[in-house]
Amino acid sequence: MKISVVSLLREHLGEIAELERLCFSEPWSENSLLLLTEENNFGAVALSDGHVVAYGGMTTVLDEGSITNVAVCPDFQRQGIGRAILTALLSEAKARGIESVFLEVRESNAPARGLYRSAGFSEVGIRKNFYRQPTEHGIQMVWTNQK
Repeated sequence: MKISVVSLLREHLGEIAELERLCFSEPWSENSLLLLTEENNFGAVALSDGHVVAYGGMTTVLDEGSITNVAVCPDFQRQGIGRAILTALLSEAKARGIESVFLEVRESNAPARGLYRSAGFSEVGIRKNFYRQPTEHGIQMVWTNQK
């Protein structure tokens, strides 16, 4: 099975919305995902046999970025695909001159927190009751471009 990571395009949004519904209790709609195709925002998708199996998105304002979501189809988890998506996002952020990238992650999501720490993110705060279904604190994390 060959996985390729490419830039997120409008044509991917339907499959990304399906992945959102599969992975999250409060998924983004296809219409909401349009945000990632707007100027200054971007994303990456992992394709297997031409189908989206993972994606990540980033919004930007000036020299700051915010990762919206990183999602990997359950059948493709624990294979390094999430890391490949995160690497693609951070590479693009560097190329665009982004100085800091922020995200929130569920407090209980130890695998994701470990992935983000290994990519250079630091835990910098807690957003109390940030997530619903179930209610849970969000851990704020930040990555700083070391040029």
